[in-house]
Amino acid sequence: MNFSMRGITRQDDPTRGDELVNRAIIQRLLNNLEGYLNDLRSATDITHEKYLSDVRLQRFVERTLQIAIECCFDVVHHIISDEGLREPDSYADAFTILAEQGILPFESLEEYQLMAQFRNKIVHYYDKIDPEQVYVIFRKKLQTFDEFRNGIEEWLEGRSP
Repeated sequence: MNFSMRGITRQDDPTRGDELVNRAIIQRLLNNLEGYLNDLRSATDITHEKYLSDVRLQRFVERTLQIAIECCFDVVHHIISDEGLREPDSYADAFTILAEQGILPFESLEEYQLMAQFRNKIVHYYDKIDPEQVYVIFRKKLQTFDEFRNGIEEWLEGRSP
């Protein structure tokens, strides 16, 4: 038996037999996200004073937050592509698309959009990052990632395999 999907497009199979592959990709990304969050949560030795005085700690937190956010973007864009949803205008808009589809709750949309803005600030304006703001996100906003992960997992569970 040949299990190769080479040359087969979604249009060839209206039942979309590639669901398991897409589910596996999304689950891998969510597992990566959980790992990044665990890295941040396990950094209990990073006090406010240490964080403000140690640029290496700042870079660890900033970079780990950045890759966690980008992991969320990967999940969102994968779903948008897989579901054939409209093209987002921005990273923040990608979260809006999933909220419009009922995949993510509208109540959390602003937090997800702020996450996108924060990522852009880290990537494009890294010299203007406020360490106080990053520390607050590091210590008080990680549950936003948990809510995102839980929402995506609930959506996956609600889909037929």
